[in-house]
Amino acid sequence: MNALEQELKHLLIEVLNLEDITVEQIDSAAPLFGDGLGLDSIDALELGVAIRRKYGVRMDGDANAMRNHFASIANLARFVNDAATVR
Repeated sequence: MNALEQELKHLLIEVLNLEDITVEQIDSAAPLFGDGLGLDSIDALELGVAIRRKYGVRMDGDANAMRNHFASIANLARFVNDAATVR
């Protein structure tokens, strides 16, 4: 899953214009929000749209599930991988 995590890190940097951050600086297990990268709800929306477009993943309306999926790059990679397997 490391390749998918790397892709998601690149996507995160590109979509959110995080010019001062490199892929190597993003810990896959670190929180994306709050004390981690400090992303906000608008960032999550933009990232979610980019993931849906790139991977064809459908996001459900369950806020708790989405919060869990977007908790870290590792969680996002698991979510994208599992969603791709189901399709």
